[in-house]
Amino acid sequence: MSYFALAALEITLLGLLSGVVGTLIVLRRRSFFAVALSHATFPGGVVFALVGWNLLIGQALFAGLLVLIMTLLARIPGQGKQVASGVVLSFGFALGTLLAALNPGLGVPVEALLVGSPLAVTTADVAATAVVLVLALLVMLVAGRGVLLHTFDPVGFAAAGFRTWPVELVVTGIVAAGVVVAMPAVGAILGVAILVAPAATARLLAPNLWLIPPIAALIGVASGLAGLWLSREFDVAAGGAIGLVTTGVFLLAFVAQWIAARTRRPVTNG
Repeated sequence: MSYFALAALEITLLGLLSGVVGTLIVLRRRSFFAVALSHATFPGGVVFALVGWNLLIGQALFAGLLVLIMTLLARIPGQGKQVASGVVLSFGFALGTLLAALNPGLGVPVEALLVGSPLAVTTADVAATAVVLVLALLVMLVAGRGVLLHTFDPVGFAAAGFRTWPVELVVTGIVAAGVVVAMPAVGAILGVAILVAPAATARLLAPNLWLIPPIAALIGVASGLAGLWLSREFDVAAGGAIGLVTTGVFLLAFVAQWIAARTRRPVTNG
């Protein structure tokens, strides 16, 4: 398989993953958490680059540690998820920057962690994304109703006698896995764009809640492949092109919704 075909397959899988992970991030308002996590896994990749091991495994292991830290910080009275995300983001990115500065010989791998490159993904990266996609779909098929109830009515969920921590663990695990596998293609900086932007666009366009995931997946695949094609045709960075296309589609949907709302608004005399 050519490098471009492999890149297209990876972007397609990530687009499909946006229908699951992106929808969870958007509906549960975890965008900042996802951004914090993507940046804060930087040290895990640097450490594994130092010892010559797979960077993705290092990021995944460090992501698990960060999720535990965030969970503990969020339980401190007077604090919350946003505060915990901010603390972890600062800690992780600062530690990664320090480790990278102390080891300047790692220039290329470390830069790949930050900006990624769809054209440089390996079969192992594609396989990891496929596994996460399948597992995320299976988990949501089993626990989807509970996750949905907890998302829109956490008080009622707890009042019904259900424990909230298993749902939080499931959602956080799916989001963390999705963020990590997106990094080889689009990096820590743009990794969230390919997951969140399609889901945010789908939320604007979907007539009901159940159509958000399939519409997000469709938009994610189409905009991702369009960005990849543009990067080849105009010889620009693939990750940046994909990020711009996904963001552009969201802005178009937002403007279209605003115009439609203005058009439907009744005109009053006087």
